[in-house]
Amino acid sequence: MQEKMICRILLLITLTSCVCGTFVVNVTQSSYQAEENQNITLEWTFTIKKEMILTSLSIFCGLFTDLKRFTLFHLHEGVEVPKSQDEHFAGRVQFDKDVLREGRIRLHVSRLRTE
Repeated sequence: MQEKMICRILLLITLTSCVCGTFVVNVTQSSYQAEENQNITLEWTFTIKKEMILTSLSIFCGLFTDLKRFTLFHLHEGVEVPKSQDEHFAGRVQFDKDVLREGRIRLHVSRLRTE
């Protein structure tokens, strides 16, 4: 019998500049299904405006289970925050910086585990 593990992922994005207006983030996929030891790519999109400075962008991505909270990724003012990632995800979450300018946030999570 295969056990299902339901987790929730929180993506928090802030823009620390004087840009006024609405900042909308869209979920490209509402749920993901994978087996242990597989890889998965999580992606969100947002609207880029000409006056938006990406170095003013802060992104926090966390995983919430019924038992614990984990930090998957943290970018502050355009720079990845060192050692902010939970030890369970260290070396297994990669941020795709190239697509940020296109208004996309993409995280690659490798070697999924159930614990």
